[in-house]
Amino acid sequence: MARPIRCRRICFEPQYDSFAPCGVKGGEQVLLTVDEFEAVRLIDYEKKTHEQCARQMGISRTTVTEMYERARTKIADCIVNGKTLCISGGNYTLCDGSAKTCCGKTCSRAEYAAETARKRKEERMMKIAVTFENGNVFQHFGHTEQFKVYEIEDGKVTGAQVMDTQGSGHGALAGLLSAWNVDTLICGGIGAGAQMALAEAGIRLYGGVSGSADEAVNELLAGTLSFNPDVRCDHHGEGHHHGEGHHCGENGHGCAGHGGRCQ
Repeated sequence: MARPIRCRRICFEPQYDSFAPCGVKGGEQVLLTVDEFEAVRLIDYEKKTHEQCARQMGISRTTVTEMYERARTKIADCIVNGKTLCISGGNYTLCDGSAKTCCGKTCSRAEYAAETARKRKEERMMKIAVTFENGNVFQHFGHTEQFKVYEIEDGKVTGAQVMDTQGSGHGALAGLLSAWNVDTLICGGIGAGAQMALAEAGIRLYGGVSGSADEAVNELLAGTLSFNPDVRCDHHGEGHHHGEGHHCGENGHGCAGHGGRCQ
């Protein structure tokens, strides 16, 4: 068999060679080639541009774009139609670490595996902050004197600590939460300016929540938290609308809370 005119350079072969819908055995299969997998890994996981991906794989940007779109179509077919995704074959060659544009450094399988494990652990972890007073969700974000910060791993609470805001007001609280590496906030009322600051900091918001802080976190993790995606606060304790029948598990979606967007 003739050698392919131009093999696609990849750093490592995939650690997993198949993915199947839960509880499905022996269904229809879709084949994703290893070079297609590498394009998805570099663009979607490593956040590289198509041009950067092309340089790393040693092929043209046009080829990368075609390969990437073909791969995404196959993955979508599996997700939508419940097919098994198998990763195998393709025109590729393993990187020997000599290419300057490959991985940005000399390739090491052990280093790559360690970095992949680290990223996966980070993806399973999150920090949830709750405006806190006497065990309950405090009802005015900008006036809260304490947050209870929960550490979450694999969907379970692994630790919690009450943190003092040290007199920080509306404008500084988003920065404070960001400094604590918080990615999710549960609160009562909150103004539009504070919501914008949280959005800019990349912190998901679940507003209009009342009652026990611990129960609110447990309900969020279970997908049953009642919150108000259009929560507002007029600084006088009025205009708080709690719950309003909106649940983060509605219609099978996990809602981000801010502006009613679903993640």
